[in-house]
Amino acid sequence: MADWLERFLASQPGSVARHTLPDGRTVWAKRAGPRHGPWRYRVLGALAWLLRADALRPVPNPGGQAAIATEARRLRDLAGRGLRVPAVLAESPQGLLLEDLSPPGAPGRSLGDELGDAWPQGPQALLPPWRDGLEAIARVHGRGTCLSQAFARNLVRLAEGGIGFIDFEDDPLASLSLSEAQARDWLSYLHATALAVHEAGASAAAAQALRDTLDREPPAVRAALERSARRMHWLGRLPDSRRWGRDLQRTGAAARLLADALGTAAGKV
Repeated sequence: MADWLERFLASQPGSVARHTLPDGRTVWAKRAGPRHGPWRYRVLGALAWLLRADALRPVPNPGGQAAIATEARRLRDLAGRGLRVPAVLAESPQGLLLEDLSPPGAPGRSLGDELGDAWPQGPQALLPPWRDGLEAIARVHGRGTCLSQAFARNLVRLAEGGIGFIDFEDDPLASLSLSEAQARDWLSYLHATALAVHEAGASAAAAQALRDTLDREPPAVRAALERSARRMHWLGRLPDSRRWGRDLQRTGAAARLLADALGTAAGKV
């Protein structure tokens, strides 16, 4: 496998590419990219400081060989906890060769893809996959760890119907406590999906599903989310209009859904 990794890294134009091995298996080759400068984290850091929300503190991703080493280590740790992540088939300082989690012969399908297709069809189509995402994140937390970026695009539908996880170039536990990192997972998932929930007309049912899931989380995680909900409450009052940009819409929708799930007390400043 090391020879294939070296060959793919030398030939592929991008940092990440999908390849097929002679035996028909699909794999991904991931090359170490340029190191990431600290400037990209300043805006997130300022927002976390403004809101006094530890769970929103940025997690630096240094890029380069350090990110490759971090991803290999995290993938092995998560697999050792019984979670479905890509197997590391080969590793070098320059890159990784990873298993493809997609069903054999099928294109990659993320939970983000599913939600994008489902929300125009209304709550009945959107809520089942959205709840799958909740349960998948709760399962990770139940194994005593966290994800790196718990966006719907990084949750992958498996052949057996469950959810697997990809993209681990950073390690939140290097700069956050476990409870803060797990709260960050929930905030990331809501930021990625709450607008679709709102536009599908599924907010009330989603808030109840989120409330039921968070009731099973450790008290420290729930406390971190309640602090975040209080400090983010004003974001829920942002205009719900596309002319302000989708990022602003996503942020407002996430703030509203979290406040609704945690109750009106958590939603007050």
